[in-house]
Amino acid sequence: MFDTLRSVLRFRRFETNSDRRRLTRVANVADLRRLAERRLPGGVFDYIDGGAEDEITLAGNQRAYSDIGLRPRVLRGLSHVDTSAIILGRPSPMPLVLAPTGFTRIADPQGELAVARAAARAGVPYGLSTLSTRSIEEVADASDSVTWGGDGERRLWFQVYTWRDRGLVKEMVERAAECRYEALILTVDLAVLGRRERDVRRGFSLPPKIGLDTIIDGVRHPGWTWKFVRSEPIRFANLSRGGGNDGSTAVSLADFTNSQFRIDLAWDDLEWFRSIWDGPIIVKGIQTVEDAVIARDVGFDAVCLSNHGGRQLDGAPAPIDLVEPCREAVGGDVEIIVDGGSRRGSDMLKARALGADSVMAGRTYLYALGAAGEQGVDFVLDLYRTGLHRTMALCGVDNLGEVHRTLVT
Repeated sequence: MFDTLRSVLRFRRFETNSDRRRLTRVANVADLRRLAERRLPGGVFDYIDGGAEDEITLAGNQRAYSDIGLRPRVLRGLSHVDTSAIILGRPSPMPLVLAPTGFTRIADPQGELAVARAAARAGVPYGLSTLSTRSIEEVADASDSVTWGGDGERRLWFQVYTWRDRGLVKEMVERAAECRYEALILTVDLAVLGRRERDVRRGFSLPPKIGLDTIIDGVRHPGWTWKFVRSEPIRFANLSRGGGNDGSTAVSLADFTNSQFRIDLAWDDLEWFRSIWDGPIIVKGIQTVEDAVIARDVGFDAVCLSNHGGRQLDGAPAPIDLVEPCREAVGGDVEIIVDGGSRRGSDMLKARALGADSVMAGRTYLYALGAAGEQGVDFVLDLYRTGLHRTMALCGVDNLGEVHRTLVT
């Protein structure tokens, strides 16, 4: 009897690291989201989690992946499974890009530095936002501080908005080139800020304005509050050199965006960006087949199908639904990155089967960062990689070159 009991009564070793301890009971991104909601103040979580207006597009992005079925093949004699892909002409351990997200330090004080280090360890590209809370130089240093997990040099991309002050844009782009950023992401779907009604109800600003509701929320989330008050102020780190509003005083997101961003951007503006940047340029925010074709014709190196994570125009199409018709229209002349709605490694396989080269994800790593800091980001990247590996094995394909349209319904 004692031998029997001894064989089943094995106690788990207590994990002293609180972040790792939280992650032991996390099975998927939905669990990370729930954990982040529990740990972050309401306004911060809603800023990360919310979308525009009725959030129809936000919900549709994820649902569109769920509507795609897989057609597994069996008895394929697999010897190994290779999840690697080519992104902008260079190998990557998996077809995943970490999307640029603004104000990342509201989820965790390390912010973009934590994401950059995790991306470097995983060997995947990371896009740094113009409105980041860590500077171009700081993120480059953070990425170089860890062992690169891919082949060759680390992969940082810099995302630019259509700023009214071209001198400021040029200065940031030159700084990115000096720090050996690989590519430029031109975001074109934010001429004005979408109406994000969760933020309206919260009166959300950066840094958060202090009121009775803020104080009560802070008391209810002591872990986040303690880290927040012990850290340096949150600023738009890339704007401080340009003399503009760096976010060191409370700023309404809508007012700030509408005062700074250009509404008159046109396709021929690509020529100006080519004049100040020698590397690849990706256009992010394409939402129709017609615009994907124009992007190819004017010379963009990659098209990112994106509705800004459902945060801009409610009613916009789910990007994954655009992949197949866009690939048919542009052929193999331009890379296609699909952004928005992915939650699992199987989603990367679905996107590849429909014709995308890679998937871009932002909210998933923000949930992870809010749930368990930098270790949370490592966790979610491994979740994507192992999920892709498992799905490929179960579908009978040993490399992404064998993934074709017949794999999905």
